[in-house]
Amino acid sequence: MKAAALSQSSRLEAVEALGSREFDVLVIGGGVTGAGTALDAASRGLSVALVEARDYASGTSSRASKLIHGGLRYLQMLDFKLVREALTERGRLLTAIAPHLVQPVPFIYPFTHKVWERGYIGAGLMLYDGLSFAPGVHRGVPLHRHLSRRSMQKLFPEMREDAAVGGLRYYDAKVDDARFVATLIRTATSHGAVTASRMQATEYLTDHGHITGVVADDLESGQTVQIRARHVISATGVWTEATENLPGFPASPDAGASTSPTSRGLKVRASKGIHIVVPGDRIVGNAGMILNTEKSVLFIIPWDGYWVIGTTDTDWQLPKAHPVANATDIDYLLDHVNAVLKNPLTRDDVIGTYSGLRPLLQPVSTDAQSTAKVSREHTAATPAPGLTAIAGGKFTTYRVMAEDVVDQALGPEAKGNPSITANLPMLGAEGFKVRMRQRGRIAAKYGWEIGRVNHLLRRYGGLIDEILELIDADPSLGEPLPGAEQYLKAEVTYAVTHEGALHLEDVLTRRTRLSYEQPERGLAASDTIADLMGRELGWSDQERNDEIAAYRARVDAERAAELEPDDESAAAVRARAEEIMPPEGSSLA
Repeated sequence: MKAAALSQSSRLEAVEALGSREFDVLVIGGGVTGAGTALDAASRGLSVALVEARDYASGTSSRASKLIHGGLRYLQMLDFKLVREALTERGRLLTAIAPHLVQPVPFIYPFTHKVWERGYIGAGLMLYDGLSFAPGVHRGVPLHRHLSRRSMQKLFPEMREDAAVGGLRYYDAKVDDARFVATLIRTATSHGAVTASRMQATEYLTDHGHITGVVADDLESGQTVQIRARHVISATGVWTEATENLPGFPASPDAGASTSPTSRGLKVRASKGIHIVVPGDRIVGNAGMILNTEKSVLFIIPWDGYWVIGTTDTDWQLPKAHPVANATDIDYLLDHVNAVLKNPLTRDDVIGTYSGLRPLLQPVSTDAQSTAKVSREHTAATPAPGLTAIAGGKFTTYRVMAEDVVDQALGPEAKGNPSITANLPMLGAEGFKVRMRQRGRIAAKYGWEIGRVNHLLRRYGGLIDEILELIDADPSLGEPLPGAEQYLKAEVTYAVTHEGALHLEDVLTRRTRLSYEQPERGLAASDTIADLMGRELGWSDQERNDEIAAYRARVDAERAAELEPDDESAAAVRARAEEIMPPEGSSLA
């Protein structure tokens, strides 16, 4: 299979193709669930289209805790089915689907009581490990083990001596979420899906009460396209209800449609989770840590030279495009993490923040006040004939969600055409292990440290060959980015020519993580990145300057929002930043 390249020209071809024929399946939403749905349907031999209103993974799927995990929190809620499902998917991702993108990571669970906690939590971790065993699926991580206080200090020297009397070490996995989604989109496209970002679904097409497609606006050109499909699937996360309310939605189901509560649509509750990022040398540790708080579970996650700390869990009822961290959120995380650190963190140590919205499936009859108590289960429903929606779930279980929603859309047809994605590798998985063994030779050829090659392999896997081809053609692309030396210039060019990046923010926030890895949020590298992107995209000087100005406005607004005491004032400050990307409107991916 030839790896598809997502470029400006391939996008134009995709937009033309979207209006030229009827597809078997049209997916609305380019997050991890939508991307997984497109791959699931395409790998069944169906003709597939996918549209995303903004950049791929620009919503929840680039703003998560970056963990592939079963969820100890859900084990505490006795949600064994969800935990088992997630742990099985963790094993598949680590060993078969995306071993280049998903890595094992150890975590410490500290005890503050010598006897009952060791027995209670130990039994829970034993169950957690036990649930991870599934026929034909390798776990991909070691089993948990108990630790003395001295052993914990060796693994995490930064922990205060009075913060724990002992603990456990267990393993989960981490992932660069936005990169995962970009690769998933490319994989679906390589298997025949027609995919286009910045295509906003604005209206449903119908025929006698049956949804037959959507009208979509190309937000880059202003062109309007009618996209027709036998089955339309909504995978829009926190925008699920807004998607159902697009113009053209049938007023009532036809006589043959179910009228059960789930078939009338799904209700989704948005829960905000924020994360802070601190430099790697600010915390001394060789493992992550998990802490229970009164409101949520707190993770301290080792992350490529940094530490990611999160998360919060608070209700969000404001516009969904740009959730932001406020001062109260940041102080909450600092207060709880400082309870276990020898050298407390301050606001000055925080070099970046990011915020996302969890799409929590809301039972129609629930009166729950806390989003922390709402289930992470997912549900596929049929709000109208021809339209299937998927909501709830979590990043780790995206593949199961995709399989379920395609099955729901196809109905009886699915029995003779089942999903095959359980062991279908993503792009970059093939050749990854070989290139890992060749990394010394690659480093020598290009004059790099081994760490540079490891960085590339963990971002691109076997697709590192495409990066090296760019550098062979233009050796200057093998140079580090000024102001962001952890990345190569070639990675920026590759983001445009192979990964569908169209705007400066796409590279700074999702193809790289400079928007929260650098104290200046990537501004030091923005000129060079804009030059490299402009060369491929044909930007004029004015377009280049507009891109930089829009990104700078975003950085300024988010920094100012972080000083505000609550969500309302922080969101109002963030909304002042004008941007090139479309504002939140009627749609939603």
